[in-house]
Amino acid sequence: MSLPPRQTSPMALISLIAGILGWTALPFLGSVVAIITGHMARAEIRRRPLELEGDGLALAGLIMGWVVVIGSVLAVLAILMFFGGLAWFVSLQS
Repeated sequence: MSLPPRQTSPMALISLIAGILGWTALPFLGSVVAIITGHMARAEIRRRPLELEGDGLALAGLIMGWVVVIGSVLAVLAILMFFGGLAWFVSLQS
């Protein structure tokens, strides 16, 4: 009485691949896809734990996606603060 082998969730693989693409070829789009499919994969794996595996793959995709999105937002804020501070400094000088 053995259990049938579990199958890797396709959504988890998509999340991992999109997370890698988010770091390389498609920085923002790949990261958003990785986040969405990662959450979908983890929910799917929780619903069918005897049939599906790949929670680690989905989690890796999620982490890579969130790191790129948060880093992008922080970079945009830093640029805005730099140029805003520069404009404020120039306005004080005139």
